[in-house]
Amino acid sequence: MLGLLSGTAVHAQQPALEQPLSPVAEQIRERVEQWRGVHVDADAARTPGDAAAVFYEQSRFAPAWTRPGDLDQLLSALGNVAGDGLDPEDYALSELQRRRSVLSDPRATPQQRAQFDLLATDACLAALLHLYRGKVDPATLDTHWNYDPRQLDQAQGLKAVHDALAQGTLGELFARARPQNPLYGQLRMALAKLREVAAQGGWSTLADGPTLKPGSRDPRVPALRQRLRLAGYPVGEGVDDLYDPALEAALEQFQREQYLAPDGHLGKATLAALNVPVAARIDQLRANLERARWLLHELQGRFVVVDIAGYQVAYYKDGKPVWRSRVQVGKPYRSTPVFKSKITYLTLNPTWTVPPTILKNDILPKLRRSPGYLAANRIRVLDGQGRELAPASVDWAHPRGIVLRQDAGPGNSLGRLVIRFPNDYAVYLHDTPHQELFANEQRANSSGCIRVERPRELAELLLDDPARWDRAGIDRAIDTLKTQTVMLREPVTLLLAYWTVDLREDGRVGFRPDVYQRDPPLLAGLERPRVSPWLPAAVTAPVPAQP
Repeated sequence: MLGLLSGTAVHAQQPALEQPLSPVAEQIRERVEQWRGVHVDADAARTPGDAAAVFYEQSRFAPAWTRPGDLDQLLSALGNVAGDGLDPEDYALSELQRRRSVLSDPRATPQQRAQFDLLATDACLAALLHLYRGKVDPATLDTHWNYDPRQLDQAQGLKAVHDALAQGTLGELFARARPQNPLYGQLRMALAKLREVAAQGGWSTLADGPTLKPGSRDPRVPALRQRLRLAGYPVGEGVDDLYDPALEAALEQFQREQYLAPDGHLGKATLAALNVPVAARIDQLRANLERARWLLHELQGRFVVVDIAGYQVAYYKDGKPVWRSRVQVGKPYRSTPVFKSKITYLTLNPTWTVPPTILKNDILPKLRRSPGYLAANRIRVLDGQGRELAPASVDWAHPRGIVLRQDAGPGNSLGRLVIRFPNDYAVYLHDTPHQELFANEQRANSSGCIRVERPRELAELLLDDPARWDRAGIDRAIDTLKTQTVMLREPVTLLLAYWTVDLREDGRVGFRPDVYQRDPPLLAGLERPRVSPWLPAAVTAPVPAQP
């Protein structure tokens, strides 16, 4: 599709000029050459400023914005990026609107026209780039990040802009730059709806009070009904202070979508979720629109997605989800990392080697309190060469050079099945003896790994070998209690991702707790102003007076 704006530029030799440049083109050439003289390092070749320079070098420095219709499309497109959660002022929208008179004012100098043209081109290229793969570099927020950015081709991208200007289709180019996945469109629609609510004054804060239960009467009921109605929930026709069944059903639906216990009671946690300001929910959507620009291009073919903040895992085939399960993820202080890998093999009846952090923080305190802990949990003590040691021979106050390994079988911390993939964090998908925790709405319970509620179903899909590894075959192999490694015939892509919104089939959005507090730094990156490299010179020149 569209490739844009990045990568090392190839500066072709300019042919001998048969005609002299126009005065405006001469000014553009001078500005571009000044920029080249200052930005001579290799990193400059990967910036939007370089893209603008190449754009003009490809067209003999001819001004690009000479037709009012093209500029109208650009200004409209720049204004519309607000619907993507971006700030139009990052692309100098107000400055371009203020200075657009230079196109028609006979008193405008070639220098003023050149400055305006460069600013408009830079705004166009930067906005397209940000729509295409995001404004914020995710690697600056997360040291674990190893996703490949959406592929860009500078030559194709600049050609697409030249063609759109020649054909008058700039608006269509902006539409194509956005992720084409339907999920992106749903997020934009949700953002537009919430902004409509905000424009009408938002929703009122519900007063604190005793827990409100179905069938009771309370002066807060009308406000609760209006709050849920504004969010799109069917609350019925009740008009008085009776907490009726229709309102109860709406509140339970709200609770499920906020990952709260759906008991229909208006308690402290539900009240807090209802009272989150509409502006904060708008910001939450903006953060996830940016994540969508980072990641939606990855959703192709056969893959597994762990939705960390949503506590679920899904298996996709031909880009469509065919299986889902609940998961438990890392506690906030042992968060599950976000990264991309390939699932390569499974372990049936795994042993568990205790990681150093868990040994220090979890196992040793229990051992010191209860010397029988190791035997009760079938954990062996090994030295550095893998030889078994008697627990009594170890100084548990200051243990050195030892490894703890739990035997395979019932009660093993990894359960009866592990799904493995290369990574630097000792993280994997696995079974768990703690099945009771899947009943919780919020499931940040593990030490970083992903506990899967129905791992054997996922194993059958991954192995994709009905003749040998159907569900019955997997069960038989596990029932032998023997540890066994099973390689996948083909590796399957695994995506560990973090989304704090939940798109529903009816188009409404649920908001998840930001369990790892990843939204604030992302929003700070979105809010950080972008200043065009071509703007400083542009703002120094006086603008002709408006007629």
